[in-house]
Amino acid sequence: MPPRGLQTAVSLIYPPRCLGCGGLVDADFGLCGTCWRDTGFIGGTVCDACGVPLPGGGDVASPHCDACLATPRPWAQGRTALLYRDMGRRLVLALKHGDRQEIARPGARWMAQAAQGLLPETALIAPVPLHWRRLLKRRYNQSALLAKALSAETGHSWCPDLLQRVRHTPSLDGLGRAERYSVLQEAITVHPRRRHRIIMRPVILVDDVFTSGATLTACTEACLAAGSGPVFVLALARVAKET
Repeated sequence: MPPRGLQTAVSLIYPPRCLGCGGLVDADFGLCGTCWRDTGFIGGTVCDACGVPLPGGGDVASPHCDACLATPRPWAQGRTALLYRDMGRRLVLALKHGDRQEIARPGARWMAQAAQGLLPETALIAPVPLHWRRLLKRRYNQSALLAKALSAETGHSWCPDLLQRVRHTPSLDGLGRAERYSVLQEAITVHPRRRHRIIMRPVILVDDVFTSGATLTACTEACLAAGSGPVFVLALARVAKET
């Protein structure tokens, strides 16, 4: 750790800035009051499969949203930290397309808080993969950044290349649920040289946005087919209908 005097000098030259608007804040990797209020942090009663907020007081032992009741998920449990709207959407897009890689660190902290008490100690963290052509164009995998930061936050081991996209798929933006599932069929597999790491072992899949769940379903099915233990999913943000 640098000497306190050096830290003070650096903070004077480069004062902490809000991740959302760039205004001055008290600490690095934080949000100002206005941006915090505009960020839809998820709490209270949530769907046990996807983490979306649910109405009611949580009197159901294992609550599920309508989407997860209509399409049962292959994973054990899932959580998301933010609603994909307003500041939450801006932060995700800045991480994904704006080269704002510093957002991964607080994003992982929010994800860990959302999943508190959910993740098995022996679980292995793995990001949703990008095809090499898309990775070459984007230069980094935002889900891998979140997975690495989550590993540092929780102490779980992680494997950046546990999963691989063996087929280049088009962007899922604008596609319906059925089209998303069809496009991703057999597009994701476990890396043959990494399979030994998940035999009978829980896996935590990490993604930036949960929309229909098609990508996470493909990843989960690949892990289970390779002999993994139960799979848990974590996403930074959840697309949800306005209420």
